[in-house]
Amino acid sequence: MQEIKNMRLISHHDLNGFGNIGEGIHLHQTNDGRRILYMAHESAPKDITGIDVSDLRNPKMLVQTDLMYPHLRSNSLSIIDDIMLVAYQSLEPGQAGTGMGIFDIGNPEEPKRIGFLDTTGPYSRGCHCLWWVDGPYAHLSTGSADFQPRDQKDDQFYMIVDVENPERPVEAGRWWVPGTREGDDEPMPKRHPQFDSGHRLHNANVYPERPNRSYAAYMDSGVTILDITDISRPGLISHINYAPPFPGFTHTVLPLFNRDLMVVTQESVRDGGEDYPKLIWLMDIREETNPVIISTLPMPETKDFFGRPGRFGAHNIYENQPGPTCFFSDTLIFGTFFNAGLRVFDISNPFQPSEVAYFIPEAPKPNVPVGINDVYVDENGILYVVDRNEGGLYILELTL
Repeated sequence: MQEIKNMRLISHHDLNGFGNIGEGIHLHQTNDGRRILYMAHESAPKDITGIDVSDLRNPKMLVQTDLMYPHLRSNSLSIIDDIMLVAYQSLEPGQAGTGMGIFDIGNPEEPKRIGFLDTTGPYSRGCHCLWWVDGPYAHLSTGSADFQPRDQKDDQFYMIVDVENPERPVEAGRWWVPGTREGDDEPMPKRHPQFDSGHRLHNANVYPERPNRSYAAYMDSGVTILDITDISRPGLISHINYAPPFPGFTHTVLPLFNRDLMVVTQESVRDGGEDYPKLIWLMDIREETNPVIISTLPMPETKDFFGRPGRFGAHNIYENQPGPTCFFSDTLIFGTFFNAGLRVFDISNPFQPSEVAYFIPEAPKPNVPVGINDVYVDENGILYVVDRNEGGLYILELTL
């Protein structure tokens, strides 16, 4: 049964039965005025799905493409104008097809690949996430042919890629946690004794308001703020980690520059709350060399969700992407919590954040858990919420 508070469900699309949406969602406005929501699939067989959401009450399938190999996942994408970047990761190291695809979506019914950055290698699973919101540089979490991790779990690092010429992307800089690469002088970082997810990058965000800073979620290494004034040589400004004693898997970092705050999420990766607590943290970054944890966003009652099928805990947040079809707020945080659905928080008082709305859809099928995975909010405040399993796309609005 659906559970909802201070929200209204406008419509739903099952994506033709292919769910498995990852954490790449972007709303693109075409030259003829249509609004197309592009989504990346986190597992085979589908690659990209585009849904025409010009009529919010009647979303229509526009395009759905297939992956080149069954071992690939697309998972992440970014769009500027008529160019779309897509991340490709493999199930195992050394498999073909991994890297970053570059597509011309000027004809939205037929995305055309015009460039590719190959990041295959004997220890590489390719690109997991990418971030590209302005300028010539994309920011990737990826492996590469020349990166040999000391532990395979540490295989993805921070790579900056010059995409000014989309047909010929080239690496412009890189950074990794010292000690994770074979040949480093530094010792390997400590492994989490219970939940070792790896000291690899999940994603790195760079915003136009502060183009010389990268805010990176480095999984079991926590949060890093990097100086990228010199793109070719990123440098560490600060590092904060809570794992251990908490479980790690730092997932997303959202700076709120007007308020000197930083929102940080972890990802729950085990069913039944086994790796609880996976939280959303608020940090004070007035002094960027010394981030300080000041609160966590309130979690729903665990007894209500530990017994439900699937994962329970934090995952993604809406990241205030710059762009004409994007919403911005430095007081409302939109977070996805797998079987606990979408939760909306008011952080006007950062020391006492409060939950103000939520949405948990009915399970898509018997024995298929709810797995709300990501959320995108458009410039009109419309929410596009996707499921990691088979739930598809939910379009909602707040009624606060």
